Amino acid sequence: MRNWLASEARRAQRATRSGQGRRLLAADGTLLHAWHFPPHDGGRDDLAIVVVHGFTQSSRSPQMQRIGWWLSGHAGVVLLDLRGHGRSGGHSTLGWREVHDVDAAVDWAHSLGYARVATVGFSLGSAVVVRHAALHRATRAVVAVSVPGEWHYRGTAAMRTLHRLILTRLGRGLLRLTRRTRVSPAGWAEPQPIDPRAAAAELDVPLLVVHGDRDDYFPLHHAWHVHSAATDATLWLERGFGHAEAGATEDLMVRIGAWVSEQVRADGSGAEGSGADGSGADTTSRA
Repeated sequence: MRNWLASEARRAQRATRSGQGRRLLAADGTLLHAWHFPPHDGGRDDLAIVVVHGFTQSSRSPQMQRIGWWLSGHAGVVLLDLRGHGRSGGHSTLGWREVHDVDAAVDWAHSLGYARVATVGFSLGSAVVVRHAALHRATRAVVAVSVPGEWHYRGTAAMRTLHRLILTRLGRGLLRLTRRTRVSPAGWAEPQPIDPRAAAAELDVPLLVVHGDRDDYFPLHHAWHVHSAATDATLWLERGFGHAEAGATEDLMVRIGAWVSEQVRADGSGAEGSGADGSGADTTSRA
C-alpha cells in the first residue's frame, strides 16, 4: 500500500509539473495561487473542475495532488489555494470571503477555454463552494465532501479543539507555525454569511453531498440537512469513510468525476439526471 501511494503521488506530481501555475487576484484584492493541469485519459476538453481544499490543506499536499490527478481523468482540474493557505496571500476568514477565491479560480478556468466549470470542495472548501454557487451562479454542478451544515458547530471533540485554535491568539500562532495556515483574528461582519444549509436552498444547479459514517468533525445530520435543503440533490453516505481529503480514495474520486461529467454533458443544461451510484455508498436522490 505504501509503495502504491508513493507511486500515485509521483504520478500526480508529474502531472502537476506539466500543468500551469498562475497568480490570481480575488475581487477584494487578495493575491491567490492556483494550478491547472489538463485532462488525461480522454477527459472532456470543455469541462473543468475547480478543487477546493479543507482547512489547513493546500494544493501542494500529496493527497490534494492525488485527488487532482484522479479527477483529471474526467476533466481539466484547477487546484486552488484558499486565502491564508499554501502559496496564497491574505488570511483565512473560515468560509466568509473565500467565495471570492473560488470565483477567481472559476474565471481563470473559463479564460483557459473551458466552457463549463464545476466545483468540488472538502470540509471548509465544501461550505465555500456551496455558498459560491448560490451567490455567484457561475458553475454547472457542485460537490460537497464532508460539508458542515451550520457555522460555529462544536458538537464533536475535533470541532471544539478547532475552535480553541482559531479563536485564540496562541492557537492562531500554532496554526501558522505548524500548519502554515494564517487565520484572520477579525470576526465576521454583520449580517453573517449564510450557512451551507441555507445556501443549498438557493442552488439552481445539481448538488452532490458526500459524507462518511466515520467523520469525527461533522456527524451525518450535517449532510442530511444540506441535502434536504437543495432542490436537485444527491447524497452519498460512504461506509467506512472519515473526513474530507484524508479519507478520499481513488474509487471515490473517480465516481465523483463521473457524476460531475454526467451532470454537465450533452445539452449543457447542467442537470442531467440524478447522478451515479457507486459501491460502498448509500445513495439518496431528490429532484
